[in-house]
Amino acid sequence: MQRKTEGGAETGRLRERKEPAKESDHCRDVSGGSLARADSDKEQQLRQEDAEFTSLKVSWEKAKFRLRLLEGHSDIVTCVVAVDNLVVTGSRDTTVKVWHVPTATEHKNLGGHTGGVTCLSAPPPECCKRLARSLSLSDKERFILSGSADCYVKIWALSIGQCVKSIYTFNAVTALCFVPEEDGYIVTGSDGGKVQAWSWHTFENCQSINAHQEAVTSIQSQGPLVFSGSAEGGVSVWENWCSDRDPLRLLHHWSGQVTGCGGGPGGRLTLSPRGDRVLLAYGRAWLKILHWRTGAMSRLTNHSSITGVTDCVHQTAGLLIGSCYDLANGESTLNLFSLPQCRYLASLTWPGAPRILCFAAWTTGSGDHRWVTGGHDLIVWEQLPVSGKQRGDVTAKRDSRLDSLLESEGDTEDDEESDDYEDDDDKYEGKDGRTDNAEDGGSGSWLRCILQ
Repeated sequence: MQRKTEGGAETGRLRERKEPAKESDHCRDVSGGSLARADSDKEQQLRQEDAEFTSLKVSWEKAKFRLRLLEGHSDIVTCVVAVDNLVVTGSRDTTVKVWHVPTATEHKNLGGHTGGVTCLSAPPPECCKRLARSLSLSDKERFILSGSADCYVKIWALSIGQCVKSIYTFNAVTALCFVPEEDGYIVTGSDGGKVQAWSWHTFENCQSINAHQEAVTSIQSQGPLVFSGSAEGGVSVWENWCSDRDPLRLLHHWSGQVTGCGGGPGGRLTLSPRGDRVLLAYGRAWLKILHWRTGAMSRLTNHSSITGVTDCVHQTAGLLIGSCYDLANGESTLNLFSLPQCRYLASLTWPGAPRILCFAAWTTGSGDHRWVTGGHDLIVWEQLPVSGKQRGDVTAKRDSRLDSLLESEGDTEDDEESDDYEDDDDKYEGKDGRTDNAEDGGSGSWLRCILQ
């Protein structure tokens, strides 16, 4: 009996040792099943994204636009913004003009600058309302900011067509943006590389920073962040602390050695931020994408030949739009890519298309696109129904050589330095990654190209 009991006890112990093994096998089955389902879900998501991309690509291959020429400027149009049904443009002829889009007619001519107008910005309605009340104007008044080589920033009331405030900056203004945080700030860039902040409440200077080695050619805001790009190819990222003095704190500075944008033709870099990435156009056949937190760079082909130059980049309604001009044959196109994947959709062109230096876009209530392009000509683009009988003025085509995906440009020593910097206790002491290899006179060449 004792043996049987011992045997039974032994059998029980063997059973106990086997049971965990079965449980472990079960866990492996569950884990393997989860992984399989995850892979299946990912494949299904990729198939869905491919189907959506194919549908979008087909729709843009059939896209039709009517083009209308806006005549009035006597020199190159350097900047353009859209406000409601109005388009506002600035030109080397020193004027700011307001256009009524539905009728394609000049609405107002705003004269007052004595140098070429280089940049424009439109504060949001809520910020305009505060200023309008202080000036005893209608709450619906909209304002436009213009910057010029004459060292002035002017604030224009659109309904009355008058300058309500002039700010002397002591430097030729080459870029500006409006930051709506708190009471609002105007941020300007100069031909000497200086970035300045101005109070929207008092119009007084809050901060002046020698931020770049050469001309600041582009400034854009994204929430509390401000991005500045310069002729030597450097990009700086600032955070707005919303203080009365020194509101901008440097988060990162990436030099032209990191971005690879130094020494481009004309020394002009334009940028467009999107989340953790900044899209860069710098007068070459590619668009660059800077991951501004790490300094990692990617490249997107925007022209099939090295003779192509990219002058501006813009984002609108799920589209990335890059202008492209071929120096060899004079052909001009707009290349469309899907966002956020940056996959090539189509190219739009028309006979005798001029070089495009600036771009504005919005969508109508029905979802149709309205664009305005500026340069030697100022043109309104009106999207037409695909099913309509009216013929479009624009040819949509595809260049399979632009189908290549984003190309990573790899890590650099500068990237590694940036990673070390991010671990620093004082996160606002930005890394100065400036390069000494930038061409002399870069800012001068940019000003000669755009202003003279």
